[in-house]
Amino acid sequence: MKITRSGRAASVALVAALALTACGSDNNSGSSSSAGGDSSSSSSAAGSSSSGGGDSTADECGTTSITAEGSTAQGNAIDQVISDYKDKCSSATVTYNGTGSGAGIKQFIAKQVNFAGSDSALKTEAKDGKVEQTEADKACGSPAWNIPMVTGPIAVSYNLPGVDKLVLTPAVIADIFNGKITKWNDTAIAAINKDAKLPATDIKPFFRSDESGTTENFTKYLAASAKDKWTAEPAKKWTGKGEGKAKTAGVASAVKSTDGGIGYVEWGAAKDNKLSYAQIDNGAGAVELTGESAGKAVAAAKISGSGNDLKLKLDYATKTAGAYPIILVTYEIVCSKYPDAKVGTSVKSFLNFFASDEEQKAIEEIGYAPLPTEISGKVKTAIAAIS
Repeated sequence: MKITRSGRAASVALVAALALTACGSDNNSGSSSSAGGDSSSSSSAAGSSSSGGGDSTADECGTTSITAEGSTAQGNAIDQVISDYKDKCSSATVTYNGTGSGAGIKQFIAKQVNFAGSDSALKTEAKDGKVEQTEADKACGSPAWNIPMVTGPIAVSYNLPGVDKLVLTPAVIADIFNGKITKWNDTAIAAINKDAKLPATDIKPFFRSDESGTTENFTKYLAASAKDKWTAEPAKKWTGKGEGKAKTAGVASAVKSTDGGIGYVEWGAAKDNKLSYAQIDNGAGAVELTGESAGKAVAAAKISGSGNDLKLKLDYATKTAGAYPIILVTYEIVCSKYPDAKVGTSVKSFLNFFASDEEQKAIEEIGYAPLPTEISGKVKTAIAAIS
């Protein structure tokens, strides 16, 4: 069953509220979605004190409620999958709260959710005296794995009436978001858009005010592709210029309502809001954002994790012909062995469904690129090893 954001809004609020109450999470602000079931089967959180192993196949349904939190970039995708999973497993309950990658990881480490969605893998370097990977391992009582699940191209969306086609280069994008290019008819933009009638409108950049994996991936792209222009270290917290807006929805809404606005949002959000978005020229010609062009960039990624920890190293500076370079991959951060066997079985069941070829194809229709075959097989193997 294909769903839309407007079609699910009314039912999601009520069902998610009930499911969250049953699960006892104490910090679940933000948009959420849920596949309903018997609330009496509410789950323990990731660090539940019960013990045991679990096993499931792709055809089994979860036996207990599970909750997750994090990335808004995968919001439309996971909403769709939760709805489809409910059709298959009517007695299972899966609730996802879209609060941003940083919040999701914090909730996972605090044992408030069973898995987290993050647009960047767990960090292995210390920040504020703590290492995300180490803290997540402690919360699980076993190694925490980063499992890539959703490929979400990042659209550079703009609002310029009369300009239907816009090409941008890494250097120009960096200068726009650094506040160095401030007018749409600037010579640097005009030089790569000779046929466009660019207005003298002020450029109004918008960025994510919350900690965001989308921000981190966007700044990774700028740091890799425009090194001389973007010298700040990539991070979840924005360091450039512009006006901050909360979450994906805030940035998309601001661009849509602002003449001269520009912002970075997930492709699905750009499509939902009917925003225009730029073609990107990384040095091998302008590339339009499509599922195929984004998939070409993901297929070239290398796995930097070990075993079933599937961290990916993306080449943001790629000059592969036809590859759209500004992409992010949302990871589902899970425990390799859950302290509560029923939770492990339920997480495995849902992620098996999520990783299936059918569901990956389904989310392509709403603005995501399916996992390429080079990655998909490894993802399925990792999920099968969750216990």
